[in-house]
Amino acid sequence: MDTISTSESRSKLSLSQLTRSLGPGIMMATAAVGGSHLVASTKAGAIYGWQLVGLVLLVNLLKYPFFRASVQYTAGTGESLVEGYAKLGHAYLWMYAILNTICGIVTTAALLLFSASLLGYFMPIDLPVNTLCSAIVAFCLCILIAGHYKALNTVSKAIMVVLIVSTVTAVIIAANNPIEAPPSFESPSPWSIAGIGFIIVMMGWMPAPMEISSVTSMWFKSQQSQSKVTAQSALLDFNIGYIGTALLAIVFLALGALVLHGSDIEFSKSGLGFSHQLVSLYTATIGEWSRYLIATIAFLCIFGSTITVIDGYSRAISESQRLLQDQTKINDKVTHIWMISVSLAALSIIIFWASSLMTMLDFAMAIAFITAPFFALLNFILVSKTDLPKPLALSKPMKWLSIIGLIYLFSFLAAFFWWNWLL
Repeated sequence: MDTISTSESRSKLSLSQLTRSLGPGIMMATAAVGGSHLVASTKAGAIYGWQLVGLVLLVNLLKYPFFRASVQYTAGTGESLVEGYAKLGHAYLWMYAILNTICGIVTTAALLLFSASLLGYFMPIDLPVNTLCSAIVAFCLCILIAGHYKALNTVSKAIMVVLIVSTVTAVIIAANNPIEAPPSFESPSPWSIAGIGFIIVMMGWMPAPMEISSVTSMWFKSQQSQSKVTAQSALLDFNIGYIGTALLAIVFLALGALVLHGSDIEFSKSGLGFSHQLVSLYTATIGEWSRYLIATIAFLCIFGSTITVIDGYSRAISESQRLLQDQTKINDKVTHIWMISVSLAALSIIIFWASSLMTMLDFAMAIAFITAPFFALLNFILVSKTDLPKPLALSKPMKWLSIIGLIYLFSFLAAFFWWNWLL
């Protein structure tokens, strides 16, 4: 079994080793920032100010063990979480494969539409959205098919560096010129019937849908096949990506609180409309010169999520197909076919059913939210029942955090049903 070297994990990492070891954790962060950060975190700050900072940090903490399982299980066994689901039973694998196919296509379509719309800010001439979407798909597929894992790894690191620098710069500028709310303004409470729906959706996708944990394990397995990875470097990469994602959520919330909270502006309910509104409002508050800075931040968020989602969901679907067909080795050509198929299906939705896209996205989000506690439970079962090397084994504090996290996830699921069908 191809596992990591646990003895070497005790040695200190040099800076060059650290840079090379970073990969799956950074890609997970890149996949997460598109929807939950740019839209949900910023809107949380815009509507409720700083009231939800503690909740955002708490939710990231409670979900930490289940995303961490992607590294623990794969590093300790040499198998992906998808292979672990298959060992628990083909029923789980079928459910996972169907969920990933639906969510992968619909999420890709939504992200493509976001990306194309924001890309229009940088175009000297007006181009049809379908043309811009097609260009983005072609660019993503060229990178993924020609460069494989290494190309995505490099692109993700570059996107995150530029994203962090530009976003922090925007926050510093906004902090020096915060919006002044009128004296009569009263910040709404998120702990009301009206706020429950927003909180449930935001927390459900913070920092990312739970199935991204299995995608992260696929990326980590690809990294294992190309270089030697230690337990120390694997967990460090994950922690940098996950903690960085949580901190970025606070940074985006700060942007919303500093620039938009108290503006008495009615925010668009759709993510696409809100992203455009975001750029315009920031420009009006900070200055016209900031338009392209904010547009760059928004585009990098969405494009980074787009390319990682196309790669990640396609890898997971391809792996599911391999396991369902009892094949011993994943076929890169099959993975590439899935990348093309997911992209073309997403383009078809944009071209033929654009008016139904938000409904489809809401459906995909609902499915992902409802199944999140169950996949978290599967991840917990895998890491707690598998004989893992000591550096990767589930510690007692992490076990208790997992139990508290499961209580939180199932409680939020109950709240979701109550809010949707009992109110």
